[in-house]
Amino acid sequence: MFFYLSKIFWFFIQPLNLAIFLLLAGLLAAAFGRRRLAAAGSVLAFLILALSAWTSLGAMMLNPLEERFAKPSLPQRVDGIVVLGGGFEGAINLVRGGYELNSGGDRMVETAILARRFPQAKVVVSGGTGELFLDGEGDADTAPRLLGALGVSADRLILENKSRNTYENAIFTRQSVAPKPGETWLLVTSAFHMPRAKALFDKAGFPAIPWPVDYRTSGKEGIGLFRDNPADSLQVSTMAIREWIGLAAYWLSGRIDRPFPGG
Repeated sequence: MFFYLSKIFWFFIQPLNLAIFLLLAGLLAAAFGRRRLAAAGSVLAFLILALSAWTSLGAMMLNPLEERFAKPSLPQRVDGIVVLGGGFEGAINLVRGGYELNSGGDRMVETAILARRFPQAKVVVSGGTGELFLDGEGDADTAPRLLGALGVSADRLILENKSRNTYENAIFTRQSVAPKPGETWLLVTSAFHMPRAKALFDKAGFPAIPWPVDYRTSGKEGIGLFRDNPADSLQVSTMAIREWIGLAAYWLSGRIDRPFPGG
């Protein structure tokens, strides 16, 4: 139930969709002669899009998440690497059978680099199909093609393809791996996603060293207009809002212990 409610809520609340719904509400209000409501809907839609696409607001919201866990020094020994899904174009790969990467593809590239550096380490890819309305191939199903092409042998891979969100990533990976005391595992995911992921893995009884990748901010954006192209700014704003809402929802539901987990 949590999965479905979260997906439906996010469909309506993400900036672009929310602006569209407000514009639609404004048009309907205008058609019924409610000029004030029509104007309010249009102004709110404009503000959402303008702040998300033309300002550095999104980067300023995302940067604290990315700075929460600094990338540590690598240990001498690594027993396993866990990478969370979210780096592939699932709908395209389902049809074309390749391994097309999206903007989060750094996760998979970094995992291949780490796997080559620690050739004895197991590599766990955790990620099924997390979309409610779209069909796509889960990352754990796509990853063997890419990782194999990059030199990671299939016998090192553990594929967890049932999870639909980060909570299930942690639970199902813990069940698949059953890490032993004293083992050293790395957790690879996008830097902005690391606070939630690390907290969930800790709570699931799977302590791992956070290895953040896929940074979207430099930390030097500051307050201003047109610090990035509008499409990228809108994407960053959307990611930031989604992650902060995710943290709040997971905390309120008791799935994590703090609203802003840190090291």
